[in-house]
Amino acid sequence: MIPYASAAESEAALGRAMTWAEAAWYKYSVAMPDSWLHCHTTVILFVIYTITPLPLLILEQFAPSVILPYKLQPGVQVPLADSLRCYIEAACVFPIAVGFQLVSYPAAAKVLRTRMGLPLPSVRETVAQLVVYSLLEDYLSYWIHRLLHTQWGYEKIHRVHHEFTAPTGFAMSYSHWAENLLLSIPALAGPVIVPCHITTQWLWFSIRLIEGINIHSGYHFPFISPSKLIPFYGGAAYHDYHHYAGGRSQSNFAPLFTYCDYIYRTDKGYRYHKLKQAKLKSLEENNVEKKGGSTALSTRKKD
Repeated sequence: MIPYASAAESEAALGRAMTWAEAAWYKYSVAMPDSWLHCHTTVILFVIYTITPLPLLILEQFAPSVILPYKLQPGVQVPLADSLRCYIEAACVFPIAVGFQLVSYPAAAKVLRTRMGLPLPSVRETVAQLVVYSLLEDYLSYWIHRLLHTQWGYEKIHRVHHEFTAPTGFAMSYSHWAENLLLSIPALAGPVIVPCHITTQWLWFSIRLIEGINIHSGYHFPFISPSKLIPFYGGAAYHDYHHYAGGRSQSNFAPLFTYCDYIYRTDKGYRYHKLKQAKLKSLEENNVEKKGGSTALSTRKKD
């Protein structure tokens, strides 16, 4: 809660006039307890998880021809009932998470040291923190994911998530409760080590969820892929191969970037798969050209 009774007091404490964003933040949060602001994280994530996968799901049902050319595993169609089952089972966790956040807030506040008041962070500060969080989360998630692919980790925990060899957006959070708990550690590590403003925290978890839904979407749209702009970004095609390879997959463990798989040589299967696909595509194109040439030749003979 902002410890100032008026906007004028806030500006006096800042030593300057508030920006429009800070004025809006003051109006929104001045009378709201910090524990409620803390719980906003789960509410925001629930809304994002509910809405983000819907466009592809709707297109799959009513206009499949529009997006099927971009499907990574076109031979596998996930029934609508299975996607909805993923959503319902995952959505049930969100109300529990809100209750847990409220109960655990005093302890969480000491660990996270999240700022709630003014000033708001600058764009430079926010971007720098997001970069640190992304790199740290990716590295820790890589090793946890590898542990989940040991025989015990897979059979007891991770096999639930691998029920989908061709994942969909809602399958992103379809996991054993222990896996969700384990993978929350890397996501929280950045904000714990480098404390941030609550708005940055909301942004961080929102970006991470959207990215997680994207890599589980089962589609790769080359014209809007972040891989063209972000170095070492894996994307949907990269993670989709991990599910395609199956539960015993020992390739593509990294959730966001590819540098860990490259350093520790756990991308060999994916590299071979891409090479094989490129050769098959080349053979198909050559066959089409040959057929076209044969057709042209037969037409000349008839003439």
